[in-house]
Amino acid sequence: MAKHPKSGPNVPGFSSETLSVKTDLAEKPKSIHSLRIGGVNIDLCPGRDTIWIIARREGKGGVVLRTNPWPGPYVLKVKETSDARIVLDVTASAGTWTLEIAVLDDKVLRVRVSLTPVTDLLLAFWPRDLYVIDAEDDPTKAVGKVEAAQRGVNGGLCYFSVKDPGFGSVLYAQNLTALNPYFKATKTKPDGVVGGHWPSLGYQPPTSPMGYAPPEYPLAAGEEIVVSDALLAFRPDCAPDEIQSARYFVEMLVEIYPHLDKPEVEFHDWIDRSRRTIKDLSESPQARIEHYGHTYLHPYTDAEYPDSMVQLSVLASLREWELTQGAVEPLSAELSAGLGRFFDKKLGTIRRYLPNVGDDKDADAVDSWYLFHPLMNLARLAKAGDANAEKLFRDSLDSTVRSAQHFDYVWPIQFNITDFSVITEERSPQGRGQTDAGGLYAYVMLLAFEITGEETYLDEAKAALKALEGNRFNLAYQTNLTAWGAVACLKLWLRDRQSGYLDQSFVFIASFLHNCELWDSDIEHAQYYTNFFGVTCLHDAPYMAAYECFETFAAFDEYLRLGYDDIPPAAKLLLCEYRRFAQDMTWYFYPDALPEEAVARDDIRNGYNDRALSFPLEDLYGDGQPAGQVGQEIYGAGGAFIFAARAFNECGDKPFRLFCDYPTEVTLTDDGGLCVKLQGPVGQAGRLRLLRKARRTLPKMKVTLAHTEIEAIARDSDKDYHDYEVPADVLLIIHSA
Repeated sequence: MAKHPKSGPNVPGFSSETLSVKTDLAEKPKSIHSLRIGGVNIDLCPGRDTIWIIARREGKGGVVLRTNPWPGPYVLKVKETSDARIVLDVTASAGTWTLEIAVLDDKVLRVRVSLTPVTDLLLAFWPRDLYVIDAEDDPTKAVGKVEAAQRGVNGGLCYFSVKDPGFGSVLYAQNLTALNPYFKATKTKPDGVVGGHWPSLGYQPPTSPMGYAPPEYPLAAGEEIVVSDALLAFRPDCAPDEIQSARYFVEMLVEIYPHLDKPEVEFHDWIDRSRRTIKDLSESPQARIEHYGHTYLHPYTDAEYPDSMVQLSVLASLREWELTQGAVEPLSAELSAGLGRFFDKKLGTIRRYLPNVGDDKDADAVDSWYLFHPLMNLARLAKAGDANAEKLFRDSLDSTVRSAQHFDYVWPIQFNITDFSVITEERSPQGRGQTDAGGLYAYVMLLAFEITGEETYLDEAKAALKALEGNRFNLAYQTNLTAWGAVACLKLWLRDRQSGYLDQSFVFIASFLHNCELWDSDIEHAQYYTNFFGVTCLHDAPYMAAYECFETFAAFDEYLRLGYDDIPPAAKLLLCEYRRFAQDMTWYFYPDALPEEAVARDDIRNGYNDRALSFPLEDLYGDGQPAGQVGQEIYGAGGAFIFAARAFNECGDKPFRLFCDYPTEVTLTDDGGLCVKLQGPVGQAGRLRLLRKARRTLPKMKVTLAHTEIEAIARDSDKDYHDYEVPADVLLIIHSA
């Protein structure tokens, strides 16, 4: 009697495709070419109906990639070969498949597949392209774990480890940007297409606009189109814990990152955007409402009740803008004057709503993070010298600590602020609450320590971070909270430089990166904006949100500035890249930056969208849906102030402002020039722009690397600006030419 493979403890069964792989590899197909990455041997082996790419460690199993799916009988032609690359043509009944297999930078395996159909071609089903194998090339026997896979239309990533027979860790990425022509031709979207079930993993191209329905739109005859562009990085062992797992993920992503197709980062005038935002916040009746003789902000355009998170987010960001601009705005005092009305003396805490909120709201219900977020911004105001904000912050601390201790630092989704009774325990179906709320709480407790000097708040921060251990890639609930958690870890580590908190910050960073759209979509309305490195707001959200995007920018800007010399290179590079792309991508949340047809008009969830107002839409979609279906965020208006304050330097009485992609420190030199320290990743380059101030003349300038005569590369110039390409991690000296 024939023996049948048995499924492992975490494998419910095997697909027919997996069994087909087992059968094909059992015939030991002969290698026609070999490549090598470190200890990984890579063989190209013709199978019955595909070319297999088999990556093995001797005696420790490996992974096998299917290149051209189900072509039937084929003719193979080798076009190019070298020690690090081979190009093949595989001609079958459907057309010619061109395969490029290459080792990039001695670190990454690329398998790029394109197809030139012989006729207008409908493709009904494609199997996944990656299978895990044991030492005998058997995909039914390998044991391991998938740590992270694509969520929605986020980056096309699958991160897994092969424990038995010990191949190690693998990060698989699809360069989805290269597949835009395929998605547009077939009218499909790459929603959850990278992942799978052990041992059948990797990429499964979408074939129909309606999921598993029959395909409707063919690939055109005679037109070559990329159907897969897979990139793989390897580690020789399986991470023993979540910290090492996060490090491997970040490090391998950095190896793959240079080979992802990226858009050019555009410059945007956030100074001008800030001024327009201040005008609209000050004058627009859709933004403002009066209660108790004070001015409050609507959360959305002419919609929703005043909210402490909204008021404080805009106010704290505006105050930061004022400090960097050397300006005082009447709006700032207006928004500050009524803050006390949010404070509940009986409970001893800031509430979400004012006391006169309508009966259609449960005034006692609070999302866990909503309890801490207003305190974070009160603390920012207090550290900027606002005595009233400091008093409100101090008076709210005891109640906040009691809530944390009541929940043992593991928060539900929503609870009653009066008695801590749980309203919503878990997010379905994961069975977890607000997993990263503890990171924001730890950050707030560290601000409390800095303001009060009381050690008990240090202990609270440590207790909250301790409770977060073990969440791995399930840590992220709301991505701005995840980012603040990373900053909290770094702040604690900087106190002694010996504890494990810097390592723990990698867990937050890895979980955050897992939620980023690491591709540039050209699908439907997404053609009008970039989504590259945009972060989806929630762990399961279908869209990027303006508020979360600018808050994570602020958090990681702080992380980079605080830890510049101590941040491991991989984390520094990716966070700097997020910071760089966020300044570009977030611009397109503003409705006046999009064509009218790209902005939702009907069935808006909150209020309505007004292109004349300089407030961001809440939602942009990587799959090209109309933007602003959720509404136009007034609480996201602080983003313009943060980008202007963090990315632009006023430079004293100079006739220009200085903009840079990377965090910068600017000081005056003894001879009247400027010394600019760039705090970016080694080996990268970015933009430095000298932007003319109003009613000033921009002189000719000379930008040189400090202690040398080497001049920065001039990119572009006119009467309003001078652009330079500069190394990301140098000292620059700027003088009049």
